[in-house]
Amino acid sequence: MRDIIKEACVETFEEAILAEKKGADRVELCSRLDLDGLTPERKIIEKVLGALSIPIKIMIRPRAGNFSYNDQELNRMKEDILFCKDLNVQGVVFGILDQNKTIDMENMKYLSDTADNLEITFHKAIDQTDSIIDEIDKLLTIGSISSILTSGGAYNAHAGSRLLKKALEKYEDIITIIPAGSITKNNIHELHQIIGAKEYHGRKIVGDLDPN
Repeated sequence: MRDIIKEACVETFEEAILAEKKGADRVELCSRLDLDGLTPERKIIEKVLGALSIPIKIMIRPRAGNFSYNDQELNRMKEDILFCKDLNVQGVVFGILDQNKTIDMENMKYLSDTADNLEITFHKAIDQTDSIIDEIDKLLTIGSISSILTSGGAYNAHAGSRLLKKALEKYEDIITIIPAGSITKNNIHELHQIIGAKEYHGRKIVGDLDPN
């Protein structure tokens, strides 16, 4: 398990510090995880970036609900990406779907161009599409997207393990598939035996992050 990258999903400065202390290799910083994650406040981004020695990814999601955004929301996402770019964060995490729940390629390309030189992760919005494999194939045409966060279209990584394994085998060395969904310190070893990914993502992937 030494070569496995464990990405902890955090929403406060204290959680980020604790995640690094407990062995996280990277954090994804969000706000409002009760709403499946929104863009964190800029002052928290700056504070976490100044305190951690491990890489940080920032969630770029302007509101809860669906992943189809209007021009105003897209502009806000662009400004948030540019802010992260100025701070030299490692990466940003976002995903855009159209009304048919397929990837909005035009706007993904637009924001991916904005995020040039940052690592780009397409998040779990892909789990809402009808064919994750078809949508990954489309994402590959953009070229600058480095990873995809997914639970294999299921309610957690264990339930979606068959599709996750298929995606990992198909896209090995092309794009990084990051399994997510109820992956914890207690089950990551078992899941790794089933899935065999190089990276995993979870809220409790290095244990409980309650500072108290």
